[in-house]
Formats: sequence, structure tokens, C-alpha cells
Amino acid sequence: MYERILITLDTTGADQTILSHIRPLAKAFKSRLVLLHVADGWAAQVHGADAVSPEVTEDRAYLEKIKKELQEEGFEVEAHLAFGDPAKEIIKWVEKDHCDLIAMSTHGHRFIGDIVFGVTAHTVQHRVNVPVLLVRVKA
Repeated sequence: MYERILITLDTTGADQTILSHIRPLAKAFKSRLVLLHVADGWAAQVHGADAVSPEVTEDRAYLEKIKKELQEEGFEVEAHLAFGDPAKEIIKWVEKDHCDLIAMSTHGHRFIGDIVFGVTAHTVQHRVNVPVLLVRVKA
């Protein structure tokens, strides 16, 4: 059912929330995990894949760390760093990589916070044709 699960990571503690929910699901379906982080800082926005900044270096290292941890648990994992607008990049990645499920954490902001922080999850869930699992991070 879920051969390829796209897990969006934002390099915060929220990542552990979504990863803890996905592990049992991925084991049950023997899913391949596709980790995706979208660098959206100034250098990433301007230079894309050619960006060189401490943020991009840290993002790459973080993705490799999570990838290695999951591989040590027996999962098949690939990790990718995209650049630009998170919602647009996630949508492109789902279409390009033929993922069966998108797993994202959400911070559960209200009103103004939703406008600023909830845009990515909202945009993604309304523009893809695959299921989206949104897990709210506990405060």
C-alpha cells in the first residue's frame, strides 16, 4: 500500500514526532522512506542547489544523521535536500518520486500562527493526489 513514504523534516524536535509515527507504519508495509528537507534561507532561495552557507551544511549533516539512524533500524532510506519554497518543493518531489504517502508534522498554531506557519501543510494537502499524514507536535 505505502511503498514509498515521503517524510518532510524541518530540522526541529517536530521531526521526532513524525518519525515516531512513521516507523511502525513503514515496518508494517515494508516501505522505503524518502526524507526531504527544504532549505529556505536566504542563500538557498537565491542560489538554490549551489548555495553555500552554514545552514545548508547543517541541513545536509542533519539529513545524513537521520538517514543513518533509520538505516541502522533496518529501513531502506534515501535523503534529499531541496531548495526554495517548502510547499512547492514538497509537491514537486511527490510528483517526481512517486511517493504513496506524505508524512508531515504540524505545530498546531492558531489564527496568525496558522497564516505564517501552517501554510506549507495546508498547501501540500490540497495540491497532491496522495494521502497526507499530519501529526501535531505536542507543546
